[in-house]
Amino acid sequence: MKYLRPLFALLAVFAVFALLAGDADARPRSSMGSRGTRTFSAPPPTATAPNAAAPINRTMTQPGTTSTAARPPVSQPGGLFGGFGRGLAGGLLGGLLGAGLIGMLMGNGFLGGLAGFASILGLLLQIGLIVVVGMLIFRWWQRRSQPQPAYAGMPRDADVQQRTALGGFGGGGAAAPATEPLEIKPEDFDTFERLLGEIQTGYGREDLSALRSRLTPEMLSYYAEELSENASRGVVNEISDVKLLQGDLAEAWREGDKEYASVAMRYALKDRYVDRATGKAADGTDALQEATEVWTFTRVRGGNWLLSAIQQAQ
Repeated sequence: MKYLRPLFALLAVFAVFALLAGDADARPRSSMGSRGTRTFSAPPPTATAPNAAAPINRTMTQPGTTSTAARPPVSQPGGLFGGFGRGLAGGLLGGLLGAGLIGMLMGNGFLGGLAGFASILGLLLQIGLIVVVGMLIFRWWQRRSQPQPAYAGMPRDADVQQRTALGGFGGGGAAAPATEPLEIKPEDFDTFERLLGEIQTGYGREDLSALRSRLTPEMLSYYAEELSENASRGVVNEISDVKLLQGDLAEAWREGDKEYASVAMRYALKDRYVDRATGKAADGTDALQEATEVWTFTRVRGGNWLLSAIQQAQ
């Protein structure tokens, strides 16, 4: 036992240093946000980020649900319309039998209540016509109320065929909006570089007002949550001297009126935690650090670019 105590103490020291090393890179390190229909697919590798980006593990985008999930149950006999066995025809035949029985009770015989055999034949013919028409209407309503199964036969038009070929998040779900390549211009790359610095420094200043005009509501909620956690711990995550070192486009596309661009960026920054009360360094270093991430920006057509996702380069 006397040899185990020094060993445990040494392991505890190593654990403390490991935690400090993990916290030295203080900025948000999770892969979070949304990339439209490509949220659950990795952006292509680039020269800046040659390895696959980490999959997004925090997102408000849900995989597509099948169309049958929201389909109302088909009415069975005895349900909404009572079924034709116990519904319209059953009621009329029951009324016919009741009329005959009433005739017998009144002394006019079984057929007396229906004014003779000819009246019965005429009534049966009318009942048959009503039943046939009712069945045709009911079958037409059933076909209208049941959605067509996905991928059953050829699409009805070229637009549906294109959406099906591009695919959604799973068979049987609603077709994803058609996507098309998007050209990214030099001024867009300048905007991405500017947003990189403004978002990181805004986070370091805990300036949610500045972040609100540069992030999607989803990303703003994640940043606000992390700033709240820092406040609870009594620290401030200071970020400064952000500088883009290298960057290139991974992919860019358009979905309806939404445009997306995923950009791999390697950048330098100063990143540390300081005590909220004293301003003294808690974790991190004043030395420049480097990080490589894939940032996805989105905008409505002709609007301003907003950060919609961050993925760590593996």
